[in-house]
Amino acid sequence: MAVRSIIRYPNAALATAAEPVSRFDESLRQLAHDLIDTMRAAPGIGITAPHIGILQRLTVIETDPQAGPRSFVNPEILWQSADSTRHSEGSVSMPGIAEEVERPARVRVRFQTLEGKTHEEEAAGLMAVCLQHEIDQLDGIFWIRRLSRLKRERAIKRFEKLD
Repeated sequence: MAVRSIIRYPNAALATAAEPVSRFDESLRQLAHDLIDTMRAAPGIGITAPHIGILQRLTVIETDPQAGPRSFVNPEILWQSADSTRHSEGSVSMPGIAEEVERPARVRVRFQTLEGKTHEEEAAGLMAVCLQHEIDQLDGIFWIRRLSRLKRERAIKRFEKLD
């Protein structure tokens, strides 16, 4: 296990769609463990392989430290609710910046485990927000693209002042 370097906004990898994972082997499990260590060190509650410059569809999320982290390989949203929720979001690639983002309140996702088994589940609350946020990142959609142009420009200016 190792803490990896996190790429920073506006690195082009953050705007690039990740490739599906096709090999479910020890290197994938090692990458997931490294992502967990990196996420916790950041600190954050979710991270994707693209955040460390690896364009593979893998994310780890830990919304409840007692339950521990979960890995999602090749996740995709199958359904989203019509009702929405607002939640403060940020990114390990843009530390120190957070804004409210509106997203569907519930989602149904399909994903694979680190062993390659396919699962579907419904999520609500913080897990639904995290899944949508991280799947966006895997699709090359950095979270600030979900903000209005004005809020996005302000967030970028604030981040540039922090750097």
